[in-house]
Amino acid sequence: MITRIVKLEIKPEYALQFRQTFADNHVRIESFPGCIEVRLVHASSDDQTHFTISTWENEQALENYRHSELFGVIWPTVKPWFKEKAEAWTTVGF
Repeated sequence: MITRIVKLEIKPEYALQFRQTFADNHVRIESFPGCIEVRLVHASSDDQTHFTISTWENEQALENYRHSELFGVIWPTVKPWFKEKAEAWTTVGF
């Protein structure tokens, strides 16, 4: 099992739209084969800094999602709303 943490700096004028897009697609992402859970949180002191935290069965499941039609629709929609380049980490538990 792996956890993927993605830091997303969203332009202020798109913050609500970004959250709504996540809410609209949450179930579809979480239903993707190999996805165990996906959450969206934002920094308590900064309404523009968001993190997606997703848990996957393995790295192949994550890669399958990243090359899926679903990701191919969501990512190009939200990417122009970024203030900074997204940062991502894949972690494993002990």
